[in-house]
Amino acid sequence: MQKDRVILFDLDGTLIDSTEAILEGFEAAFSALSMQANMDDVKGLIGYPLDVMFARLGVDEKSVDFAIKTYKEHYRKVFRSKTSLLPKAKEAIEKAYLKAHLGVVTTKTGVYSKELLDELLVGEYFSVVIGREDVKNPKPHPEPILKAMDHFKGFSSKAFFMVGDTILDIQASISAGITPVGVSSGYQSEAMLLSTGAMVCKDSFEAVEWILDRSI
Repeated sequence: MQKDRVILFDLDGTLIDSTEAILEGFEAAFSALSMQANMDDVKGLIGYPLDVMFARLGVDEKSVDFAIKTYKEHYRKVFRSKTSLLPKAKEAIEKAYLKAHLGVVTTKTGVYSKELLDELLVGEYFSVVIGREDVKNPKPHPEPILKAMDHFKGFSSKAFFMVGDTILDIQASISAGITPVGVSSGYQSEAMLLSTGAMVCKDSFEAVEWILDRSI
């Protein structure tokens, strides 16, 4: 069967749940800085780059690099064992793969993202993974999506869809000229996602069904 569209996915809150590993990493970083952070505030910022998260959580500019380094050192130790696919995510990936080319666009480090996808036995389905280190400007800038689109030759912008759980994903999609699909399985409320005017589904499986049912 000829694949006539491309579906790009965010990771955290869209396909995977790595909340525990992320929170542990932030706890380690704040402990090293002799600071405290409200973990609900951390969860509310998941999806943003680490430097933005630490800055918004009160870390001064000169300490952000140290905080990120400490976070990554701990995250590297635990991310494989403390990350899982969200419910119906594997079914969503398998269903999408039958009719679409697949990619990942995330603010996570690309190296970790590829390792995670392989660990979760779904890495083979994705033709490209664009991570934080692959771009100068992360989401909501369109650069990560545009870079992923460059990997797929011969497709018009109408053939591309981006599935994500945050407004950042939706804003980046719109700026890149492709169709966003929000999912309420992650870190932002359904109401907030709906406020963008984008289609919002309960999870990645429902999003894939909606995308595959569309004529392009």
